[in-house]
Amino acid sequence: MTTDKNMKELGTVKIANDVVVAYVCDAVLSTQGVVDFSGGLSDTISQTILGKESKYKGLKIDESEGAYNIDVYVIVGYGVRIPETAWNIQKNVKSKLEAVMEIEISNINIHVQGVRKNDDAPVNGDDIDD
Repeated sequence: MTTDKNMKELGTVKIANDVVVAYVCDAVLSTQGVVDFSGGLSDTISQTILGKESKYKGLKIDESEGAYNIDVYVIVGYGVRIPETAWNIQKNVKSKLEAVMEIEISNINIHVQGVRKNDDAPVNGDDIDD
């Protein structure tokens, strides 16, 4: 590993958000129980009004003082243990980013936006048997 002194002598390294997004996407989608990302309101507006899909669909990544805050918006599979799946997403994202890029992570917030059955149909309250 390069020391801080050596890094200052050679220059700085800046990692683009697109690179961070690529690794976060890989870590999230490889987590068992995750079906897809869920775009938020801004993604919906962008797609509806502007006619283009956000390249950050389901992700919000902010870098502040050298540490990253990550919000992940996902749809999980019907019947999965949601808290366990969310914990696994956090664990996978953190370990992937720290191993590959050696960056500091402040927060990884998971927002489960929906549940989807195997037939790709979203689940609503009418589909659940009491």
